[in-house]
Amino acid sequence: MTFHSLDLKAIPLFANIPDAHLEQLVAAFERRAVPAGETLIREGTVGDSLLLLVDGEVEVRWDGEPLTVRPFAAVGELAALAGMRRATTAVATVPSQVLSIPSRKLFAFFQDNGDIGFRFHDNLMHILADKIDRDRQHIEEMKANLVETQKAMKRMRDALLESEDTTLHRTLFEELDAHIEHNRRGRYLTEVPRALPIRLRIDAERDVRRISNEKLFVAPGPGAPLQAGAVFAGVLCADGVEIPVSGTVDAPTTGGDLQALELDVLIEESAQQLEKLLARLQLLDVVL
Repeated sequence: MTFHSLDLKAIPLFANIPDAHLEQLVAAFERRAVPAGETLIREGTVGDSLLLLVDGEVEVRWDGEPLTVRPFAAVGELAALAGMRRATTAVATVPSQVLSIPSRKLFAFFQDNGDIGFRFHDNLMHILADKIDRDRQHIEEMKANLVETQKAMKRMRDALLESEDTTLHRTLFEELDAHIEHNRRGRYLTEVPRALPIRLRIDAERDVRRISNEKLFVAPGPGAPLQAGAVFAGVLCADGVEIPVSGTVDAPTTGGDLQALELDVLIEESAQQLEKLLARLQLLDVVL
């Protein structure tokens, strides 16, 4: 057994794969040298190959925070396996060695070797389940902190209302009131799940991909492109519910795949319908 199969078992993706199968899988990868300073993956690009660091050192940069990765480790594996846009940039800090395989070649290998592919994807499912569980815990902690912060700001706002009316008090009250409003649940964008599709009917129907009570992100439709700065009026259609909306078209998002729309303030009935719809979406987001 080569050192690859011995050491790669430390990577969760390759755990529990029999030695002979792991040897066969590793043989499908290409080994290459990476000079110091080379960018292995770049944030925002679509993952199209799986990289394994087997020698050297890589610095992964995410949200401004650097993280040093050393062998044996997979680099940007989830984006590569799911075809997602990468959330990090990884740069070799010293001369390194990587094993790489294009995603399409890896999937073709699994199609021809189903027993190996089953164990690999079983490992991947456990990795994703653990990540989801950790993310849920972090989200619950952040939600608890946000709730406590909201309560504290409301107490301070109420105290200011009962205090002497001065310019400073009015300024503080307005700031607190703005932050309280900004942190309301409905302001947060929610992904639209396939189980409850939403469409915006303007000149033609467009799929809504993300939604809050202030903003929509829609996919390009069959009609004419929406012009940035234009005013629109239409209807949100979801599961038998129709909500009249209007607003202003923002500039396209990076890459031009989605269009952002700012919503005007809705009438009370429509606002209530939208709040109920958002609550359903958020519930589906948790359940699914």
